[in-house]
Amino acid sequence: MGLLKEVLLLPAAPVRGTGWVLSQLVAEAERQYYDPGVIQHALRDLERELNDGLIDEAEFDRREDALLDRLEAAREQRHRGQ
Repeated sequence: MGLLKEVLLLPAAPVRGTGWVLSQLVAEAERQYYDPGVIQHALRDLERELNDGLIDEAEFDRREDALLDRLEAAREQRHRGQ
């Protein structure tokens, strides 16, 4: 039955392969999005923008809050994974 199933599903192989590739891309994007090193680098860049006068305090606070939320989520995710 396994061989028959594979033969019948053969035309759907490109779709299944595409689904696998997409799931791998999403997993890698999430890994990078929640990488604490990337978030900390973004926080340093944000502080540099504030010090250089490229953004005001309100923009800094808004973006810093978003980055700190990501960092907290990354730590929670890492804690659950252990």
